[in-house]
Amino acid sequence: MLSNMLKAKLHMAAVTQAELWYDGSCAIDENLLDAAGMREFEAIDIYNVDNGERFSTYIIKGERGSGMISVNGAAARKVHVGDRIIIASYGQYSEQDLENYQPKLIYLDENNRIERTNQTIPVQLLANK
Repeated sequence: MLSNMLKAKLHMAAVTQAELWYDGSCAIDENLLDAAGMREFEAIDIYNVDNGERFSTYIIKGERGSGMISVNGAAARKVHVGDRIIIASYGQYSEQDLENYQPKLIYLDENNRIERTNQTIPVQLLANK
């Protein structure tokens, strides 16, 4: 049996461009792709923190070192420049793979610079305890 698990995420990326008439997809700074272990043409889900939109597309390379996060094609209608988004990729893992499984979590600032990285998310505690 294979489990579909989070492979990597770019957390709170800022949209730098939204190009309706560009070939579809999401252009991501190559430095961010390297940090997250993401690849060109890999399927991704995008979660817009500012408006709640959730959609799927794929990655194309953006200019290295630019901080670019450009949402293109029809998906450009689901974002505005400056929106904060989460970009997630998933993979299928066997039970054996899961013994050493650790996603790559990349946390970004408002300029799409890496603030920190992690491989786990703390257990969420009940609010109003």
